[in-house]
Amino acid sequence: MTRFVRFAHQGGTYWGTHESDCVRRWGGPPYAGGVSTARTYALDSVTWLPPVVPGKIVAVGLNYAPHVAESASADRIPDEPVLFLKAPTALLAPGGTIILPEDVGRVDYEGELGVVIGQGGRLIRPEGAAPHILGWTIVNDVTARDLQKKDKQWTRAKGFDTFCPVGPWVQTEWDLARSRLSTRVNGQVRQETTFDQMIFPVPQLIAFISRVMTLHPGDLILTGTPAGVGPLTSGDRVDIEVSGLGVLSNSVQLEGNRNKDI
Repeated sequence: MTRFVRFAHQGGTYWGTHESDCVRRWGGPPYAGGVSTARTYALDSVTWLPPVVPGKIVAVGLNYAPHVAESASADRIPDEPVLFLKAPTALLAPGGTIILPEDVGRVDYEGELGVVIGQGGRLIRPEGAAPHILGWTIVNDVTARDLQKKDKQWTRAKGFDTFCPVGPWVQTEWDLARSRLSTRVNGQVRQETTFDQMIFPVPQLIAFISRVMTLHPGDLILTGTPAGVGPLTSGDRVDIEVSGLGVLSNSVQLEGNRNKDI
C-alpha cells in the first residue's frame, strides 16, 4: 500500500509518500514518471497540500438514493449519472480552512469518496476501469445550497475557493467493499454509508465519464454524497472518515478575515 501526498518544505513544493514516521520525497507526480528518492522529512516539518493536481475535477450528483430523496434538485432516481465540474482552484489541503462566502446563504458539507486517475483514456469499459485508477482519497464537495437552487445549475454553488477539500493522501490499495464513510461535524455523526449503496458504482462512473470526455492522469472524480448533508457555520470542524483511508479534517470560517486580494 502506498500513500501519495503533496507537501511544502522550506519554500519548495514536492510530491512524496507518507510513511510511518516521515515523508519520502518523490521526483514528480506518480502518474507522470515520478520515482521515489532517498530524501525524507520529519512529519512535523512539512505543510500538507492537496494530494492531487487535477486537470479537471469531475463530480457526480445524486448517486445515493437516500440523498436523492432529501434533495430539492431531483424528484426521482436518475437513469444515468449526473455530472458536473468543480474548479481546480476550489482545492483545499487537509487541515485547511473552508471559507464561507458572504451573502450566499446556506453552505453545506458533502462527504464523498474520490477517485484519482493514473492512466488516462477514453471510451473505457466498466470491466477495464480498474487499471486506470491510481488511488483513492476523501473529498468534501462543499456546496452553497441556496445558490444551487437559485442558479438551476451548479457551477457557482460548487466552485468557490476552498470548496473542494481533499486528502489526507491518495492511497493505492484499498478495499471499497469493506469500507464505510462517516461525516462528523463538531464530533457529531451527520452522514454514514457503505459504498455498495451507490446507484452507479465506480467502474460504471469511469466508463460513463470517459464516454463524454477524455480522462487524463491526475484527474479527480467525486463519486457522490450520501444522505445527511447539512449546513456549516463559522467555527465548525468537519471530519470525513473513510475506513482504511484515513480522515479528512477541515475547520470552517466566515469570509472577512481572509485576504481578498488573492
